[in-house]
Amino acid sequence: MKNIYNLSLTEMEEYFINNGSKKFHAKQLFEWLYVKRIDNITSVTNISKDMSKKIAEDFSFDKLKIVDVQEDVDVKKYLFELEDGEHIEAVLMNHDFGNSVCVSSQVGCNMGCKFCESGRRKKVRNLETYEMVLQILMIEKEIGKRISHVVVMGIGEPFDNYDNVMRFFTIINNPFGLAIGARHLTVSTCGVVPKIKEFARFPLQVNLAISLHAPNNEIRNKIMPINKAYPLEKLMPALKEYYKLTNRRLTFEYILLDGVNDSEENALELVKLVKGMNCYINLIPYNETNNIEFKRTNTVKIMKFYDILKKNNIIVTIRREFGGKISAACGQLRSKKEEL
Repeated sequence: MKNIYNLSLTEMEEYFINNGSKKFHAKQLFEWLYVKRIDNITSVTNISKDMSKKIAEDFSFDKLKIVDVQEDVDVKKYLFELEDGEHIEAVLMNHDFGNSVCVSSQVGCNMGCKFCESGRRKKVRNLETYEMVLQILMIEKEIGKRISHVVVMGIGEPFDNYDNVMRFFTIINNPFGLAIGARHLTVSTCGVVPKIKEFARFPLQVNLAISLHAPNNEIRNKIMPINKAYPLEKLMPALKEYYKLTNRRLTFEYILLDGVNDSEENALELVKLVKGMNCYINLIPYNETNNIEFKRTNTVKIMKFYDILKKNNIIVTIRREFGGKISAACGQLRSKKEEL
């Protein structure tokens, strides 16, 4: 049985038409699901009994199970259990501009980035669209507030689950769904070049972030296996093509790893790599874990790296550090649960 939260509005309209009902009933049901937040079809009052019975036979309204919540200043990390017993994470961050949630797109990840806890535990499967949508719905219900921004940067490589992630964006952006503006949505990829090219033609103005983390192929090959398939000579032209088609500014994420990619020379290489692009660099202090040997770059070196970019007219920010007292690293809470 399919989950009702897996359907986009277009797919729901097709379902109603194929079952002899009116197209506008799909919008009504969407509002019941995403505005009135019903838990079952019996709560719907403006759809015929026969159609309601048919929906009940064809779809489940099942939710995910919250099995753990860890909390620190302005951040909550949720561990969800899925129907098959697998686990994923989502992170709520409170900003001055609203509430942001970082969602997972896969159970585990096959990209194998050496510094990443998610990549240490291999991909089990892709998440279905509804399993991403429900991360948002259940956090909103738990905190009693609206989520204004969503980033797909949690466990998994979103472009390795492309179709489900794009349907997810379509649902949460829809004005009859969660009505989250496309420019408040961001997807992050470690550099799956063919999907970057495809995403450039996606109709919604969703932001693109690139997990770069190295200024040259030598370092990137060591810490990010994806670079062997799509080295910088392939990645950077694809990003320039993306910008030409969309005119949307790119974000480059750059985790600073002590003694690996954080030297002054690395900063100058990074300047050369992105010079002339409409982009900004998001420097990320590393969240250390017990299972991975990389260490966080100290604050003095972070500021030196930042200053070099700034002096070379690169727009740069340092990501605010969340969750120092909880299992903050991506995939860390899932790993702890799975390895008990």
